[in-house]
Amino acid sequence: METVKINENITLCYIPMQKLKTTNIGIYIHRPLCEGEVSENAVLPFVLKRGCSLCPDSEDIAKYLENLYGASFGAGVMKMGDDHIIYMGFETISDRYAANGEKLSADLTRLIMSAMFEPVGFTDKIVAQEKKNSIDRILAEINDKRVYAQKRCCALMCEGSAFALGAYGTSEGVEAVTATDLKAHYDSIITSSPIDIYVCGDADINAIADEIKTYTNKLTFKSSSIPRSEMFVREGEIKRVTDHMEVTQGKLSLGLRTNIAADSDDYTALMVCNSVFGGGAHSKLFNNVREKLSLCYYASSRLVRNKGIMFVNAGIEFENFEKAYDEILAQLDAVKKGDISDFEYQSSIAFLINQLESYKDDERLMQVFALGQKLSGTNTDIDTLKEKISRVTVEDIKRVANNIELDTVYFLAGKEE
Repeated sequence: METVKINENITLCYIPMQKLKTTNIGIYIHRPLCEGEVSENAVLPFVLKRGCSLCPDSEDIAKYLENLYGASFGAGVMKMGDDHIIYMGFETISDRYAANGEKLSADLTRLIMSAMFEPVGFTDKIVAQEKKNSIDRILAEINDKRVYAQKRCCALMCEGSAFALGAYGTSEGVEAVTATDLKAHYDSIITSSPIDIYVCGDADINAIADEIKTYTNKLTFKSSSIPRSEMFVREGEIKRVTDHMEVTQGKLSLGLRTNIAADSDDYTALMVCNSVFGGGAHSKLFNNVREKLSLCYYASSRLVRNKGIMFVNAGIEFENFEKAYDEILAQLDAVKKGDISDFEYQSSIAFLINQLESYKDDERLMQVFALGQKLSGTNTDIDTLKEKISRVTVEDIKRVANNIELDTVYFLAGKEE
């Protein structure tokens, strides 16, 4: 990966990928995850997408993209630890495939820079439309009870900390956003936030860097650093919460502390541990709790690297709560004891290695992987990480598993009679 420092705030990273015929450019604006701006951040990228000096409205943007062989323009927000990231993504075919020798990546970069630094969408009408869309995204998460239970468990577990906030903010917070406030927020953050730009594919990185500098050299930036994520720690008794809603299937979510930092040498072993426990169709949760005992419709575990958290999620019949809960913890206990079959061990290693290898076929995933490595402070490339994973032993898995502690139990049950 080649890195170009545009200025004190903006870093341009080039990930060559000549096996694909496209160039993907991702913009990642880093903001601290906090209640005071989370809802404004959630609306902002969609307003930036609605018009700029180069292309004043959505129709102009669509025409511009069409002239770049049907290029695409997406936007959104995500949280990685305590980092709330405003995202814009663009894709077109690589310059070498342009029929008339057009410099497509440079042309696309002009639109990117104009959307970032010359937006014109801060009107009452456009902001109202994007507020409604943002609220719809929040409601969609609430209506998807599987997602809702996961979010609710996270909010309960991390109550009082920034990570309890959802990436889309709150309906109340979004509703309170005004066009004037959003424009003022944009003005306050656009030159005072760290910005990572990832170019993935086959492109002239120097031409892209020149286009970026053409826009940014006219601006004054205030030096800033990427928000730091603190590993989640908590003392006290296990939190246990049950909610009742109109649902036909119970949703069980467990929040666990791994007590392993993102940059720890043990994190690779924790990845394999999670894979053995609930990381796929080869795992203990899938094969024992779901398949053999039929205690759930689905069961899996996932890691939140920058917070040192593991979440377990399962869909169950209401009356199977105790049995499913006990069996999930029994499977974790088996991992802690090193009771891991050769199939579980080998399949878990192979699953992670194959997953990492598949990233090389997806430019967006390559960007997110590189960004995740940067935020964790490890900066490990895919092949090095694959090699580290292949060296993890059953004893390593057992050792890191014994650091895992149950923190929060959340159950979404049906309406009480």
